[in-house]
Amino acid sequence: MKRSLVRIATAFSLALGGINLAFAAVNLNTATPAELDGIKGIGPAKAKAIVDYRSKNGPFKSIDDLKNVKGFGEKSIAKLKGELSVGDTPKK
Repeated sequence: MKRSLVRIATAFSLALGGINLAFAAVNLNTATPAELDGIKGIGPAKAKAIVDYRSKNGPFKSIDDLKNVKGFGEKSIAKLKGELSVGDTPKK
C-alpha cells in the first residue's frame, strides 16, 4: 500500500509540473518561431514577423509593442496578453 501511495504522489507531482509548463507564458524576447507558432492566434507568418522585428529593433519592452509588428492590432494583442511575456532578455 505504501508503494502505491508513493506512485500516486509521484504521478500527481509530475502531472502538476506538466500543467505548470503548459500554462507558462511564452517570452517574446527569447521564443523561437516554433514556440510562437504554438500559441493560438499566432501562425507561422506572424511568428516569423515577431522574430524579424525583434532582430531588427531589439527586445520588446512590453507586449503592447506587438502593435509595431505587421498583423497585430489592439484586439489581437488583448487576446494574447495571457499567453505572452517580455521577461529577461538574453545577453549578447
